[in-house]
Amino acid sequence: MENKRSPEVGTSLSPMLPRNVNSSPRTSLWRRFAAQRHLQVMALLGVVWMIIFNYIPMYSIIIAFKEFNIVKSIAEAPWVGLKHFKEFLNDDNFVNVMKNTLGISLIKLFIGFPLPIIFALFLNEIRSVRFKKTIQTISYLPHFLSWVVLGGILATWLSDVGIINHILMALHLVDQPISYLAEPKYFWTIIITSDIWKELGWSAIIYLAAIAGVSPDMYEAATIDGAGRFQKMWYVTLPAIKATISILFILAVSGVLNSNFDQILVLRNSLNDSASNVIDYYVYYTGLSTGRFSYSAAIGLFKSVIALILLLIANFATKKLNDTSLF
Repeated sequence: MENKRSPEVGTSLSPMLPRNVNSSPRTSLWRRFAAQRHLQVMALLGVVWMIIFNYIPMYSIIIAFKEFNIVKSIAEAPWVGLKHFKEFLNDDNFVNVMKNTLGISLIKLFIGFPLPIIFALFLNEIRSVRFKKTIQTISYLPHFLSWVVLGGILATWLSDVGIINHILMALHLVDQPISYLAEPKYFWTIIITSDIWKELGWSAIIYLAAIAGVSPDMYEAATIDGAGRFQKMWYVTLPAIKATISILFILAVSGVLNSNFDQILVLRNSLNDSASNVIDYYVYYTGLSTGRFSYSAAIGLFKSVIALILLLIANFATKKLNDTSLF
């Protein structure tokens, strides 16, 4: 007698069901869009915003190759080729601008990039949940303050009668009060330190999220093998978040010519100009203060091209070293 068995539990019955011969990929796409219409509208608004404010203005970049005047339209402006780029390379301010930009950005990269990783590693080792949340909250708070607010706070602290001078004089580390923002030699230290203070906790969030995805079994295996906390950080946690570190490093290298314009604009003054004149501020000054729109556009385009080259180099290097890349 033939043994007829019922389908096993979990076996799909879809092959037995008739298919809708009228369905098509396009119909399926519209059905998914309709089911997710609220999320799609939210995403669509972001796309429209990017097109309006990021892509449409890119047409105006051609003024870098023209002699643009606000009296005439962009189309009417005469072509001058690479004239403005040559002027920038021969400008008396070129060396100073590049020195300040690269100096501040490279120090931020070599010091400011690994610090959030180290902070996240140590924060992950804290066992007390209450203490951990307190440290996280304190470290996140400066990120939510604008540089206008923080700049005012720093200007007050670093003034002749500020708290920094009071502390240093009380400890007999200085004899006379120092106006730190009026001294070019202190400007880079102030910029780098304040930037790390503001963004350290916030930058660590991505690394903490990556660490949270590490399997506990790997830590248990390391414990059985006799690994201590620092050995677990080095041999378990860091290799597990290597891909995240690589991607963020690529983005950091591509932005090495960005010197945080808001921070520079708030903290700079005529007294520290020799140390605070970076590309972003120079573009702003030449474009709006002197009205040399084509010249400032050429400098901005020069910076973007260098950033693209750095992005490609960093992407190629990380891909060769650990097989991780953006594209």
